[in-house]
Amino acid sequence: MADYGVSANRLELLQIADAVAREKSIDKSVVLHAMEEAIQKAAKARYGAENEIVAEIDPRSGETRLQRLLLVVEEVENEATQISLVDAQRRNPAANIGDQIAESLPPIEFGRIAAQNAKQVIVQKVRDAERDRMYAEYKDRIGEIVNGAVKRVEYGNVIVDLGRGEGIIRRDESLPRETFRPGDRVRAYVYDVRREQRGPQIFLSRTHPEFMARLFGQEVPEIYDGVVEVVSVARDPGSRAKIAVRSKDGSIDPVGACVGMRGSRVQAVVNELQGEKIDIIQWTQDVASFVVNALAPAEVSKVVLDEESERIEVVVPDEQLSLAIGRRGQNVRLASQLTGWDIDIMTEAEESERRQKEFAMRTELFVSALDVDETLAQLLASEGFATVEEVAYVDAREVASIEGLDEQTAEELQNRAREFLDRQAAELDARRVELGVLDELKAIDGLTPSMLVALGEAGLKSIEDLAGCDTDELIGWTERKAGGAVKHKGAFSDLEVSAEEANDLIMKARIHAGWIEAPVEPEMEEQGEVEA
Repeated sequence: MADYGVSANRLELLQIADAVAREKSIDKSVVLHAMEEAIQKAAKARYGAENEIVAEIDPRSGETRLQRLLLVVEEVENEATQISLVDAQRRNPAANIGDQIAESLPPIEFGRIAAQNAKQVIVQKVRDAERDRMYAEYKDRIGEIVNGAVKRVEYGNVIVDLGRGEGIIRRDESLPRETFRPGDRVRAYVYDVRREQRGPQIFLSRTHPEFMARLFGQEVPEIYDGVVEVVSVARDPGSRAKIAVRSKDGSIDPVGACVGMRGSRVQAVVNELQGEKIDIIQWTQDVASFVVNALAPAEVSKVVLDEESERIEVVVPDEQLSLAIGRRGQNVRLASQLTGWDIDIMTEAEESERRQKEFAMRTELFVSALDVDETLAQLLASEGFATVEEVAYVDAREVASIEGLDEQTAEELQNRAREFLDRQAAELDARRVELGVLDELKAIDGLTPSMLVALGEAGLKSIEDLAGCDTDELIGWTERKAGGAVKHKGAFSDLEVSAEEANDLIMKARIHAGWIEAPVEPEMEEQGEVEA
């Protein structure tokens, strides 16, 4: 490129700059500036790097001018960059100290090395300008589907020519067993655009869940118009996927709209995704119904929700277990991703066995805590009492209403329950003191004796210790890795404490510690406004 620029006449220089600008889709001035810098670098090598040399190319005529800039000073310390006031005024009578005098230099002859260096400078500048242009053009196109032609394949990574840019589909963002050859047309989803000094800048994907959602948006007019909405997508790329849709118009069936006449719309998406099987599920606000729909084609006999931990237990008939789980757990995994809930699947026999085990544990608890016979303990368990606290603090009439019990017996049971809880609290308090947990923590409303012991075992012994915690340190957290999920325990992992409750305790501790101010009650605010 620079070899032409060196030996070219003025017209040819402009033609080269114009051709490069059109080819790379960049501004012509960028190419001319790169040429100027290349000539300037070569001139410094010829006349000395200590000189301040400026090269200029006229964008209209193509004339190249070389000048050496000299700073006007009283006393010259460096002859290469400075000139005395006397000498400067000989050349320009209007010169003053601090001005710069431009001294014209004769054009230089480029040797082989100088030409090669100039070419490198121009190529690098043009490449940088091209990358800046690509970034500016595509940074606002994240989330779009783009079409392009395969340029080359490098170690499983597919380089795609997008016309005015170049994207990459990494090996892990391609569908399994999908092969591309140079020249093949390909559609992909732009999931990231980064400003990088070298390497790819536009990152494409064919495995991203949103890619499927966008494909349905292109094939289904109702989605494009906003009448039907894609709520969530879960994919096992190349194998199977589930997509949840809902309609904003009661007269339109969202599933039917996505399937199309004789399955034409969904088939177009399946073909694009190399035969990936797609289950289209209607989204409902009722979580239980949504999970049941998501587990299709398996039949579900019972659902138990745990909203605090966002877990759901699903009971299926024995013969439906393998269908509900799917091959290698695929069906339940996709259903979990689609709904955002952790799904535990068990058979009716397993659920019955678990219920019996829970009943036996509750019976044993009541026998030991209340000092009653097994029959009475079973009676309490069968009535729905799960803990000693429930027996102790429930309305006495509820206990007395149990068949076979009178008010006197109910009162005695509640007295025994409270005595048991008092003994337990005393033992826990002794353990708290043993662990070194300060009494000041007892002032925080909501901290039970068992929580205080748990804090002590976790090394949290003061209000400041608790105030400095985050929610995960108390309830634990799950770290998702490629090989699965790793659960990390928190101080309250063995206790039934929700994230909201843990966060509330931390905020109360910070208020007690004086780190933050207590929020003003709405009633107090209203009173203040009235007084004002």
